[in-house]
Amino acid sequence: MLGHVLESACELTGARYAAIGVLNAERTELERFITRGIDPEAARAIGDPPRGRGVLGVLIEHPEPLRAPCIGEHPASYGFPANHPPMASFLGVPVFIRGQVWGNLYLADKGGGFFDGADETAIVALARWAAIAVENARLYRVAEIRRGELERAVRGLQATQAVALAVGADVDLDRVLELIVKRGRALVEARCVVIMLLDGEDLVLAASAGERRAADGVRVPVRGSTSGEVMLRGRSERIGDVRGRLLIAAERFGVEGARCAVIVPLAHRGEALGTLLAFDRGPAGDPFTEEDEQTLRAFAASAATAVATAQSVERQRLRDTLAAAENERRRWARELHDETLQSLGAMRVLLSGALRTGEPDRLTTAVDSAIGALEREIANLRAIITELRPAALDELGLAAALDALFERHRTVNDLVIHDELALPARDALDDEVAAAVYRVVQEALTNVAKHAQASAVRVGVRLEGAQIHIEIADDGRGFPAVTPAVGGFGLRGMRERIAAVGGELAIDSSPAGTCVGALLPLARGRGAFSTPVSAAGE
Repeated sequence: MLGHVLESACELTGARYAAIGVLNAERTELERFITRGIDPEAARAIGDPPRGRGVLGVLIEHPEPLRAPCIGEHPASYGFPANHPPMASFLGVPVFIRGQVWGNLYLADKGGGFFDGADETAIVALARWAAIAVENARLYRVAEIRRGELERAVRGLQATQAVALAVGADVDLDRVLELIVKRGRALVEARCVVIMLLDGEDLVLAASAGERRAADGVRVPVRGSTSGEVMLRGRSERIGDVRGRLLIAAERFGVEGARCAVIVPLAHRGEALGTLLAFDRGPAGDPFTEEDEQTLRAFAASAATAVATAQSVERQRLRDTLAAAENERRRWARELHDETLQSLGAMRVLLSGALRTGEPDRLTTAVDSAIGALEREIANLRAIITELRPAALDELGLAAALDALFERHRTVNDLVIHDELALPARDALDDEVAAAVYRVVQEALTNVAKHAQASAVRVGVRLEGAQIHIEIADDGRGFPAVTPAVGGFGLRGMRERIAAVGGELAIDSSPAGTCVGALLPLARGRGAFSTPVSAAGE
């Protein structure tokens, strides 16, 4: 744009040379000098551009139009530097922006004579126009900078919101980590982003996005690694020379030929969790800016909260699973102790007493009684084994196992069961999903038999699209809402099993009865269900 101003000035006045000098912030000297009429080779021969001494300095000290018939004869002239082309007539006018001097417009060597009043008037008008154009360009440039800042801020907020929403909808640690590295990479336009999580004395590569070749699980020591230092200090670091500064080569992280990086710590409530590393900005691998570092640091604060939440949920799930397994062991121990062991002990006393008497009739009676007791205990043990893992589930499939389960409850618990099964072909159903379906129905019927005081129960298991829908509804007394962790395996076990295959559980209970509903995918995976799970007890 300034080049167009100089060309217009030469055309208006017939000047051979034109220049614009831009003042520094203090308005004491020129910080930029743009010329027309002097070719690049001549400009290189002259050397450094003028700073505003001599006649040019007069305009800085007295910002008003200045005309001179011969610039070299002006009292303030310092003369020209070596290799400078000769110049005679001179015209200079200040350029004002918002009432302050922004710079000066200089013209030299008017063809055919000296600069006159008309030339001065024309150049003063041109200087005003140039000031407006410069101000508009400056405002546009500021607007573009602000727009870029706002876009970065919006991207940061969107990335943070995405992580927050992911934690609200899915607290699976792997999913959260995957989302963090993908959003973080897009946020700073990095070639690769990795997350290192603290594990004992090491940092372990837990997730990555972008160009990587190594597998996850790479370990680096906290002490003696740049990532570890950043985590321990709690301060981010930009690295301009990855090969020279990174204490452990980027190739260990699977990033080939990285040139620059930025590392930010992940910390939640003062607890160090790990680090977030970004390598090479953009396709050219440019260095990361201070703004990139600040953006990634702000994003890492939200990401750390997400990681801490997911880790906490994962630990709680493990504790719940271990507690459920321990309660199951206690249950079977009670079953074996209270029934099987007691019965076997009674048989031992009966047979020992008959043997001591030596009476054949009494011994025969005792043996007959023992045989009957053994048959009952064999049946009990078979029932326990069936509950632990029904043979029909492995040998005949889910439908046969459920039929056997219904028949057992009809016989043993005198329950009226109305069943409706519409299952996919056996080979279309994942074994783990089939086991989860069986266990949900099994635990629901066990709860009905033990607690509901119901006379009838309706069980439906059917295929709906790519999902298995389960519904067990009884006409019992229902139960008040309590925490899901109450009881032994029960509802907590149902939730654990269904969550493990990517499904969801919903329970509705009232004095008119209880309805247990579940949706499970045909194959084990991540669920995409939005139905909220009601809090209920066993």
